[in-house]
Amino acid sequence: MEARDILIRPLITEKTTQLMAEGKYVFVVAKAANKIEIAKAVAEIFKVKVENVNTVNVLGKKKRMGRTSGKRPDYKKAIVKLAAGETIEFFEA
Repeated sequence: MEARDILIRPLITEKTTQLMAEGKYVFVVAKAANKIEIAKAVAEIFKVKVENVNTVNVLGKKKRMGRTSGKRPDYKKAIVKLAAGETIEFFEA
């Protein structure tokens, strides 16, 4: 897998913006990606040093629209902690 295939998109919420102050950034990643591949992808794309990676498999919620019921898709998110003094410019703008 290439680096662009591993990182799908950044996850930006209130909670994740608070984590940015601690040097932690959150991404939605490919389900098949492991922590080592995620760390290498972030280091390659953003030219930063990755200290730690935590992953979470998020289950999609069940939703209803009248009679029909459906489900939001499952996804995997990665919380990436950068080395001290490192930042990702993409999130700061």
